[in-house]
Amino acid sequence: MWKKNDMQYPQPEPHQPSVPVHNPSPVEQLRERAIIGSSIFIKGEISGEEDLVVQGQVEGRIELRQHNVTVGKNGRVKADIWGKIISVEGEVHGNIFGEEKIVIRSSGVLHGNITAPRVTLEDGSKFKGSIDMDSRQAAAAEKPAPAREVKPEGELLQKTQVEPPKVEPKRDDDLKKPGMAFKTSAPVSRS
Repeated sequence: MWKKNDMQYPQPEPHQPSVPVHNPSPVEQLRERAIIGSSIFIKGEISGEEDLVVQGQVEGRIELRQHNVTVGKNGRVKADIWGKIISVEGEVHGNIFGEEKIVIRSSGVLHGNITAPRVTLEDGSKFKGSIDMDSRQAAAAEKPAPAREVKPEGELLQKTQVEPPKVEPKRDDDLKKPGMAFKTSAPVSRS
């Protein structure tokens, strides 16, 4: 009747991994980023058109409003930072202004104010400053204030100094004018 050799059993297919492999999109592949290495020290202003990772030391100003700024675990920054998304894993002394979001990682330390519509402080992070999440003020804070004319201190004092009003002393004749009545209390008698 039936022979085992004649029967066809389905063969199992080779095992496929169930974990999807992350293939970066062409946009992610083309996105450039600059890295300031751990042995680099920069003093001045940093601006550009790419993302930035700071592993070294920076003093001054970092302005990458349309790009991401990451202060790595070894990064030490003494500067105000403007960026699209700012992530702090190292130490920052200065104010930070995020267009979209600011994240202070568990290893991060920030001594300064935060202005961004979204803020994340991970458990273990250290922060001293204030947080402003009003998006209208965040946009205004990112625009530098126009320069004001500074006047010498003496000139400013001359314009703001208030002179006391001139008061002429009263004469005895003024007190005896008709129509002016003075009310006095009766003398107290002692018995």
